[in-house]
Amino acid sequence: MPTPADPGAPGQQGSALLRLKTGSVTTLTLNRPQRLNALDRELCLALIAAVEEVAADPGCRCLVLTGAGRAFCAGQYLGKGGDDQLPEDIEGLIRERYTPLVLGLRRLPIPVLAAVNGLATGAGLSLALAADLRICSDAAWFSCGFAQIGLVPDSGATYFLGRLLGPSLALHLALTGERLSADQALRAGLVTRVAPADSFAAEVGRFSKELAAGATSALGMTKELIYGGLERELTAQLELEARFQQAAARTSDFREGLAAFRERRQPHFQGS
Repeated sequence: MPTPADPGAPGQQGSALLRLKTGSVTTLTLNRPQRLNALDRELCLALIAAVEEVAADPGCRCLVLTGAGRAFCAGQYLGKGGDDQLPEDIEGLIRERYTPLVLGLRRLPIPVLAAVNGLATGAGLSLALAADLRICSDAAWFSCGFAQIGLVPDSGATYFLGRLLGPSLALHLALTGERLSADQALRAGLVTRVAPADSFAAEVGRFSKELAAGATSALGMTKELIYGGLERELTAQLELEARFQQAAARTSDFREGLAAFRERRQPHFQGS
């Protein structure tokens, strides 16, 4: 059976982005290993379209983002001789490609897991940060990298880094470009799990299946509450929690969860 990172999967030979749906988990694999999965226009637009398709698929209950080869994503493609050189209007490029991609990921009402198999730098780091959860291989490392070429962090990096790491560490990484190893990323809270490289795919599969088996409606509302809670004042947050809890209590998943609790068994959620 083809794996998510298998460029020989039927109908996907040479594709910049590989898609695989296994049960209720959809995996999107950046497939430019010779470029360390750097992002060009084709790959960005393919990602945007794929995220929109996931959003419209009621059978998808978890999205996994990963990379083929030894990199997760090296950020915007900057190599010589390519057909995707940075234009003078870099602001327009960001608005066309990265803004809708980051917002699309953040607005998905299902868990989004970044499976960081290797290096994640520049906009590749931003892509990982846009996910809800990050798991990484012990071979992975992270770097902001923008300052080293005279640019500012973009694609949400300045928004996510400060919230995840606090302003001091966020500024250190953004201003110095210093690398974080997998273990350092775990200690800092950038990722929540590290797995050995030789068993990484199996761990991602297990974790994503676990997420997809959850009470999807409640998980989606939980995401909205936690993200919005970073911006709202307490009274408004308490009111929204009460409203969302009422909505969650009306789902079949709640009825199943309550029955399973009372019967001392594992619940079997349906995502509704």
